[in-house]
Amino acid sequence: MTVIAVVGPTAAGKSALSIALAHALDGEVVNADSMQLYQGMDIGTAKLTPDEREGVPHHLLDIWPVTEPASVAEYQRLARAAIDGIRARGRVPLLVGGSGLYVRAVLEEFEFPGTDPVLRARLEAELAAVGPAPLHARLREADPAAAASILPGNGRRIVRALEVIELTGAPFAASLPAPRPYYDAVQIGVDLATDLLDERIATRVDRMWAAGLVAEVRELTGAGLREGRTASRALGYQQVLRCLDGSWSEEEARAETVRATRRFVRRQRSWFRRDPRIVWLDSAATDFVGAALRACAGTRE
Repeated sequence: MTVIAVVGPTAAGKSALSIALAHALDGEVVNADSMQLYQGMDIGTAKLTPDEREGVPHHLLDIWPVTEPASVAEYQRLARAAIDGIRARGRVPLLVGGSGLYVRAVLEEFEFPGTDPVLRARLEAELAAVGPAPLHARLREADPAAAASILPGNGRRIVRALEVIELTGAPFAASLPAPRPYYDAVQIGVDLATDLLDERIATRVDRMWAAGLVAEVRELTGAGLREGRTASRALGYQQVLRCLDGSWSEEEARAETVRATRRFVRRQRSWFRRDPRIVWLDSAATDFVGAALRACAGTRE
């Protein structure tokens, strides 16, 4: 059974398409949004509510507490188990999300470089002491390509890149294997004209604020959100945390969430557009779902 991956930038329309495809193809959804893995992070990640899922089974939502550091290797294991279970039931697996590394880790032969607890602890202590900027500068000197692909504020990924470089003596990018399929897959890229997507992002952030994002973040601080190395960096959540600690007003946090999301969308596009196997569709097109179904033709065979 072919895996259908629905990928692309934030707010482009992946979730709505995945529900339509699941109904048409008798499918089940496997989440590939790294922040929807976290319990309680609902409003800020635009996680579909049970009603919005329209009876379609969804896997790998709400599996980790906000204090759990992200692990792509663990996600790979869980996602492949979910996909194999869906296939065993004779249904179509739909891998849906905008976290490019997570999608690739599932769909391709992908082994992860090892880790060294002592080295990792040293780098994390340095990160805590001086912040991500000096470490990102060091990464830029050691591996410009890796530095260009990692946000300067993403301390967790900077530490991991530096760790791999020290362990292997090779650039971080060299540790990523050449693509070799693990599953037979059809990859559908969902996108929208930049001006329309920018408007959609601003509208989505406004709706998140109206739906109670600030209250959600405040509640999650009691569950350890500030201590969560991954969850605390999520778009919207890190901005609201700065609001709650008095660094920004709510309006400043909202405006920065919009700006940061738009920057993130550019990076998502850069990641996914490098893959020639992805069939790109415009979510504003009148026959959007029909075009996606045609791209999926034959997946039940």
